Amino acid sequence: MSRWSSSRTQTMENTLAVPRLPPHDPETPALLVVDMHTGGEPLRIVVAGCPEVAGPTLLAKRRYMRQYLDHVRQRLMFEPRGHRDMYGAVLVPSELPDAHLGVLFLHNEGYSSMCGHAVLALGRFALDFGLVPAPLPDAHEALVNIHCPCGLVAAFVECEGGRSRGPVRFHSVPAFALATDLLVDVPGHGKVIVDVAYGGAFYAFVSAEKLGLDIGSAKTRDLVDAASAVTEAVKAQFKINHPDSEDLAFLYGTILTDGKDAYSEEPTTNICVFADEQVDRSPTGSGVTARVALQYHKGLLELTQTRAFRSSATGSVFTGKAVREAKCGEFKAVIVEVSGQAHYTGTASFTVEDDDPLKDGFLLK
Repeated sequence: MSRWSSSRTQTMENTLAVPRLPPHDPETPALLVVDMHTGGEPLRIVVAGCPEVAGPTLLAKRRYMRQYLDHVRQRLMFEPRGHRDMYGAVLVPSELPDAHLGVLFLHNEGYSSMCGHAVLALGRFALDFGLVPAPLPDAHEALVNIHCPCGLVAAFVECEGGRSRGPVRFHSVPAFALATDLLVDVPGHGKVIVDVAYGGAFYAFVSAEKLGLDIGSAKTRDLVDAASAVTEAVKAQFKINHPDSEDLAFLYGTILTDGKDAYSEEPTTNICVFADEQVDRSPTGSGVTARVALQYHKGLLELTQTRAFRSSATGSVFTGKAVREAKCGEFKAVIVEVSGQAHYTGTASFTVEDDDPLKDGFLLK
């Protein structure tokens, strides 16, 4: 490289190293985010730029954001700033006195009631960014109480010197089996036996083999199509109810499994397809919660017995176990502990130009 080129390169690097926003609409604040992933599943955490989300309760805030601020979700989740499988979190105040923070979860279709991979990441984020009291210098774990739309979830963050280090675990809201051995007519697959369970969100569970697929070798597109067909069939043929709130009474998606539900020291593999055919890259924290509750309900898993769950998409692993029995309305439930590792991937400032016809994003399918 010539002396002139080296000088120009150095000048350019020095210029770009100074944080500065590109030309943008001055009436539209930049959306500042911290990006993370847990087991390969992304999480885009909004740290500044989102308008105030009004409402006396977290569920009211969720309704308000859906009605008045959905452009924020679209700008961050959709292309060109995101992609159809992006996932996000907006931090909001909680009305619960024990909560350190409240969170609204964002995806390609709307707003979920629970997200385990996000809780694992937010535990680290809350500790590292000072959203919780600093632990004692010799503490090896910090408690982060996160108010999710489904309820209060306790995250336990491994730490050293007041900073996060290593895995995070969380204790779920009461999780339970809603229906087992449900016979559902799935177009293209005939009558299929399906289970429905709740882990902060409702999922349908079915062995991929019952749909003529090998979860270890099938193409992702084939798994997505099959899972989506199950989701739509269950929605049409079975009414979802939650004893606490109608806001929670919806089927979030379908989890296809390898059928290995009986306890084993070997991981069991699954893939979760939720929202608008969105594919979870992780084993799915709320899905693991629901699956542990289902296995406990069927007598396949004992209290405190740890099971490993592997994502067929990335091979990443979460562990889960039922730590104690609980109740959710009239349902016998369990509190499930899920553990996994989250990592930071970067930060970004997203801006809008007023004359951009695609400023609110788009999705290709």
